[in-house]
Amino acid sequence: MEGRSALWFVLTVLAVWRATHLVHLEHGPWGIVSRLRSVAERVGLGDLVRCFFCLSLWVAAPPAFWLAASWPGRVIAWLALSAGAILIEVRLLAPPGSRQD
Repeated sequence: MEGRSALWFVLTVLAVWRATHLVHLEHGPWGIVSRLRSVAERVGLGDLVRCFFCLSLWVAAPPAFWLAASWPGRVIAWLALSAGAILIEVRLLAPPGSRQD
């Protein structure tokens, strides 16, 4: 994340969460995303689109490549972006009583 601000990191975490949530649960405009999710399940990628944790890793990879300049930085950014999306999903948006504190 050399040369990028903390603001860019936070914005990228939010974007990773948003894209992951869209692909994982939402229908999208005119049901496009749910149709694409059905296609993914038919071609053997069902576990990927059903698991928020797994999907967040794949969604976080391209932004991590953009966010950091070195390969070690990209790996760290990749895991951190995925973790940020997971924290938003599990800690901030989980229904009351479902969190394990």
